[in-house]
Amino acid sequence: MSSSYLEHANTDKAAHIWRYTSWKKTHPTGIINDIPESNSPEISISLVNGNPIPEGVSIHDATDSDIERLGHELDFDHGSAAPKFITALVPKVTILSIKDKVKIESPLIVKISTSGNICTARLLIDIGSQVEAEIITIIEGDANWTGILREGKYGANAIVNDVVTQITGNRLLRCDALSLERDAQVKAGTVNASSSQAKVDIRHWLNEPGSSLKVNGSILSSNEDHLDSHIEIIHTGRDTRSRLEWHSACGGKSNTTGTGMLKIDAGAKGADAGQLFHNLLISERAKANSIPELEVLESEVVGCGHGTANGPLDEQQLFYLSTRGFDEEQARSALIAAFLNAPLSDMGSEPLHGWLIERIEKHLNMI
Repeated sequence: MSSSYLEHANTDKAAHIWRYTSWKKTHPTGIINDIPESNSPEISISLVNGNPIPEGVSIHDATDSDIERLGHELDFDHGSAAPKFITALVPKVTILSIKDKVKIESPLIVKISTSGNICTARLLIDIGSQVEAEIITIIEGDANWTGILREGKYGANAIVNDVVTQITGNRLLRCDALSLERDAQVKAGTVNASSSQAKVDIRHWLNEPGSSLKVNGSILSSNEDHLDSHIEIIHTGRDTRSRLEWHSACGGKSNTTGTGMLKIDAGAKGADAGQLFHNLLISERAKANSIPELEVLESEVVGCGHGTANGPLDEQQLFYLSTRGFDEEQARSALIAAFLNAPLSDMGSEPLHGWLIERIEKHLNMI
């Protein structure tokens, strides 16, 4: 796999995916032809309510047939270097499997605990048909540089809320390559609370008729954090629907970027796609960039739209809260929490939402 990566190591800096965080800056050593040694994180699963893992849910080492069945070709055009690099580094491949018709009553936690200098994981997601589940993936630990590649599929008629929380505190490269089968309904969330540098590349394929996807982002940056997220949703099947809503709260001298690409392939009749980026500038020194894009190759679509908005904390809202007994710090924290909570509340059930709120609140006083 190292030869496959080296074919893509030289990236085009003019491509928007590398325009704000170059591959050289993302690479753990900064030498793009270098393929360093990497160790594997500890990966475990549990339920939020503490109950035993239900039958039909497992996590274990993947076989070659698992990789062939669930892995993607990872041809991301200008973005191919990142997933191919992680593939070249990982010592082993892990699979999370949920069998057909399994219904998990409590959110499933997938904990990825990193350590050492360079730590990488390749996790295959195998969600069966008619599954009902909520999955919270926690990326945490003290590795100096972490690379996570998630690949796989959501089965036909599955109803899944799949949330990734990034609380590594250090450098992170994350790539997702996930497809939806017929009539699958998926909410995919990203929560960033403490990564100092993160490059996130999320790709979803709506290949089958009737599949529906909602992608939500709740991004908190502070100090001199540099966070760069690219989300791409490709509509290929008929009557597919997607929505992308990305909220970034930027404090200190942090810099965040969100780029979204919605592609409607020829033949994807009845597709309906939209995206919206909101950036809250908490500090005058913070910067936020949003680049929503559409590529529509089919004329018979329901609708396609995009938008972006930047702004500071609302002075009138701060004044209103001050009249209700909030001091300045409390009022700021309340408005930031409300801003980040908008996409959080749409990521899943009340137990999942409550779990996320508890873990992001403690980071608000960092701004």
